Amino acid sequence: MKFSIILGTRPEIIKLSPIIRVLKKINMDWHIIHTNQHYSENMDKIFFEELNLPKPKYNLNIGSGSHGEQTGKMLIGIEKVLLKEKPDVVIVQGDTNTVLAGALTASKLKIDVAHVEAGLRSFDRNMPEEINRVLTDHISSYLFAPTEIAKNNLLREGIEENKIFVVGNTIVDATLQNLKIAEKNENVRTFFNSVVDNNYFLLTLHRAENVDDKERLKNIIDGILETARIYNKEIIFPIHPRTKKRLKEFNLFDKLKNNKKIKIIDPVGYLEFLILEKNADLILTDSGGVQEEACILKIPCITLRDNTERPETVKVGANILVGDNKEKLIKSVEIMLNKKKNWKNPFGDGKSGEKIVKILINKLEK
Repeated sequence: MKFSIILGTRPEIIKLSPIIRVLKKINMDWHIIHTNQHYSENMDKIFFEELNLPKPKYNLNIGSGSHGEQTGKMLIGIEKVLLKEKPDVVIVQGDTNTVLAGALTASKLKIDVAHVEAGLRSFDRNMPEEINRVLTDHISSYLFAPTEIAKNNLLREGIEENKIFVVGNTIVDATLQNLKIAEKNENVRTFFNSVVDNNYFLLTLHRAENVDDKERLKNIIDGILETARIYNKEIIFPIHPRTKKRLKEFNLFDKLKNNKKIKIIDPVGYLEFLILEKNADLILTDSGGVQEEACILKIPCITLRDNTERPETVKVGANILVGDNKEKLIKSVEIMLNKKKNWKNPFGDGKSGEKIVKILINKLEK
């Protein structure tokens, strides 16, 4: 039995790392196909080395482009590899163009698709990620839902229950496993000591619906600046290249750069970011993965979006949605700073990778 793992972004590598480690441990026949949708040295070669993961057998070097161009190139490249390797199952994770391209290619070749983190829904079809995850779920043979909420989303869409397995989220495995690596890494400790002086909030901002909308981005930045002033906290902001570009285009960058409370730093590696998350007083983000990691690490989170495909984080009290509303943001910061960090992690016990591999082996052996 042979497994093809298709990935292309940093979050996919992170969330698939527990499955990769299990397959490596039990000596299965498997390989990684890396589309390189995120195309930089820091997010590719070094990243695999940092996490002690084997290098991909195939690297398609797709890079950036429009959704259609990027997905089209992936379909062509992935098909060639799958025709050569003839795997029994293709494993994809999440909601990127890589996920959709991998699932589509496999389904056309009559290869079973296993979708890790199935059933997430923001219920906002304006988000390309929502389209990707819905389509992938409907062509998958194995749907590994992280929670009962995700399972119920799939059932409501008419997906057969015997295809759905609630296994928790591999982000728990990954966060716990990779945090141990980060804490032992001397370079990570040196980085942390060079960046952090006092207690701080951590900010990430990259979603297209936020950074490409001038008015919305302005509202968020105004809210961030007011938050820094009221709570007298330093806000550490590893800035995404796309966000930096938009801030400059909209004449908002200098507002942040000239504020002594805002510490803008270059994008950081995953291990460095985990340490920044773990030690923050509060996290402000529009990232789905960061919402989950904050919840797991017991760090209060405020999400700069109107919706989330991680409603479990809100339900347990680890997260509040504020959109681009400045007043709501400021009020929510106060609520979260005074909250007891005693919520229950809704994403499982950290053994999702083992469960997923075991289910696939059992099903394929029948």
